[in-house]
Amino acid sequence: MDDATIEFLAQLRNLGTTLTEYVSTNCGDWSIKGFIDVDQTIYTISADTKIISKILEIQLFPKFLEFAEATGYDLVLAEHQNWYPDISFVKKSDKSVKFAVDIKTTYRTPEYKDFCNGFTLGSHGAHFRDRTCTKNIQFPYNEYNAHLSLGILYTRALSDDIDETEVRNLSELSSINSVITDLLFFAEEKWKIASDRSGSGNTANIGSISYIPDLLKGNGAFAKLGEDVFDEYWINQGILQVPDPRNPKKFKNLTKLSEYLDFKGMDMELINKPKPRRKAK
Repeated sequence: MDDATIEFLAQLRNLGTTLTEYVSTNCGDWSIKGFIDVDQTIYTISADTKIISKILEIQLFPKFLEFAEATGYDLVLAEHQNWYPDISFVKKSDKSVKFAVDIKTTYRTPEYKDFCNGFTLGSHGAHFRDRTCTKNIQFPYNEYNAHLSLGILYTRALSDDIDETEVRNLSELSSINSVITDLLFFAEEKWKIASDRSGSGNTANIGSISYIPDLLKGNGAFAKLGEDVFDEYWINQGILQVPDPRNPKKFKNLTKLSEYLDFKGMDMELINKPKPRRKAK
């Protein structure tokens, strides 16, 4: 990690310590209650993860602007909705210094103590494999000093407490239940919280680990192996042909980190194995 990355990551982590209070009420609930129209009617929102993520981004934008100004960076938003990253920070005094920051949100899973639903950490497709590619990315991947995630963990309200069809008056604002609560922010390098599995049905997405203590410590599957192995694995995931463990005479597409390390002749003990999920008692 270069000096610029060490400094910027420390600054981003410091910002994260201020954001819970910024987006929360005194009792820890999300301060967003719904949408309001010109007649001062409030329409409550659902716990849909995409809706929550987008509203949080909008709510946090003033803080990102303040952060950029205070740290000497220009803030560059992704030009298109599906481009990576959400925000590029470009140093005002040296335009060659850039940081990719993706805002990632997910909810805690109450049935599994200390686990969350996990994040998707971006594509490992065209611009990840070709680091000079400009497709679906604000700046070429190799122009960024580091690729960072600003993670947001939250607890979803009980379904019985939320009525998505509710329409309320402004005078009733304090009685509207928040759809999420107990928000927690953290910042980490993307590779340090990655797993070796895809993050969604779209196999081009990198998945994160889901054990919250490991997320907060940057203790992902590649933590002992390093960023170079993370890059090599995800560039080759789903493409590289490796021996099939069930039939060594045949080959299969690479899908597991253990297969990659075996193919490369590397020590399997270097894999950070994920903590197994167990039902909360």
